Amino acid sequence: MTAVRGHRAAIDAFLAASTGGALHHAWLLAGPLGVGKASFAEAAALRLLADAMTPGTLPPGLAVPEDHPAARLAAAGSHPDLRVLRRLPKKDKEDELARSITVDQIRSLGPFLGTMPSLSPRRVIVIDAADDLERPGASNALLKSLEEPPAGTVFLLVSHAPGRLLPTIRSRCRLLRFDPLGDEDMAAVLARALPDADADERAALVRIGEGAPGRAIGYAGLDLGAIDQAVEAIARDGDPRLERRAALARALSPKAAQPRYEAFLDRVPTVIARLTALRFGADLRIALDAYDEARAVTGAARSLSLDAQGTVYELAGIVARLAASR
Repeated sequence: MTAVRGHRAAIDAFLAASTGGALHHAWLLAGPLGVGKASFAEAAALRLLADAMTPGTLPPGLAVPEDHPAARLAAAGSHPDLRVLRRLPKKDKEDELARSITVDQIRSLGPFLGTMPSLSPRRVIVIDAADDLERPGASNALLKSLEEPPAGTVFLLVSHAPGRLLPTIRSRCRLLRFDPLGDEDMAAVLARALPDADADERAALVRIGEGAPGRAIGYAGLDLGAIDQAVEAIARDGDPRLERRAALARALSPKAAQPRYEAFLDRVPTVIARLTALRFGADLRIALDAYDEARAVTGAARSLSLDAQGTVYELAGIVARLAASR
């Protein structure tokens, strides 16, 4: 089972409810992408099932021993009282995920909810992420289950953008907030997840991850420190001879560089946002406009599959305005 690092307030609130006889039937785990909400949902689901299976035998906290029967079943993906719904692989492209959790996936919970739990009085359903629910069908189908859940059923809904969920879904859930991790917790998570990475890379990933270890792990091996340095150099010194943007475009446009190009699309608005915080007056307005334009370009690049070389060149040009404005 994935260990949960940080998020002490959320863990304490959940454990207090689960041990105090006031466990709500639905929980909305809300916070930025990649901070550990899904890991918490996995750990919380297992704890609930293990506690119900062997009441009063577990030590305090969220952890469950690996040799516990519930832990073994969950690790094998065969616990009869646990369901985890995520986007499924596409039928024609198994290396890509479907755009949404479908209404059929939600309806498949019917037989699960229509029978008694197998190993204890409790069953748990994890939706990772509720933001991915197909609208309106899957959202409405889930709402029906949330309105009249069978006894002993607990829903754990992971959400990166809870404001986009149906208000009626939000109103039926107890909210648990998850904030970005501090540097110490980030370093500990990355040390466990990336044991082969050297200290310099992990330190760079702590900075780039900005409190979200899931994001940082996705950046591992891409040398994003060098990308950030290149973008920051353009923002600081400009690019009057167009050499820096051309070099970036050449480096990031080949097909083999696709992962670094995708990361570049993430990093440019983030770097601009960080630099924006240091500006005032007219310079601040220019930086804010650059941020908005960079977000628009990166969004279009992904949705329209724009040419990578031209996109890198355009984004670097937007960054260069920050130097010109100073």
